[in-house]
Amino acid sequence: QVQLVESGGGLVQAGGSLRLSCAASGLTFSSYAMGWFRQAPGKEREFVAAIRRRGGGTYHADSAKGRFTISRDNAKNTVYLQMNSLKPEDTAVYYCAARSSDAGLFAVYEYDYWGQGTQVTVSS
Repeated sequence: QVQLVESGGGLVQAGGSLRLSCAASGLTFSSYAMGWFRQAPGKEREFVAAIRRRGGGTYHADSAKGRFTISRDNAKNTVYLQMNSLKPEDTAVYYCAARSSDAGLFAVYEYDYWGQGTQVTVSS
């Protein structure tokens, strides 16, 4: 079955960096666009970044532009989210997700598979 396993979360001070990884199995990874979303306590899950199936294009939320970078390694079936200049408001559970199309990459409901999430906590 399809599995998406996130790693790399943790506690970091404001201004610090983390790199999240999401290892995929049970699917043809290069045939799926990948996204990162986050959910803070009491808030809805929100789009952070996405990358097209063959890495031809990336998209970042306004809150992530200039600080976060999504990338993928199709040979390793892994998608990454490099997060720099972290702020306390970035604190959330971060999820990766897979979608079998390059369309609709901003919408939570468009994705086919989800990981279990990894906690990111940024202290001030």
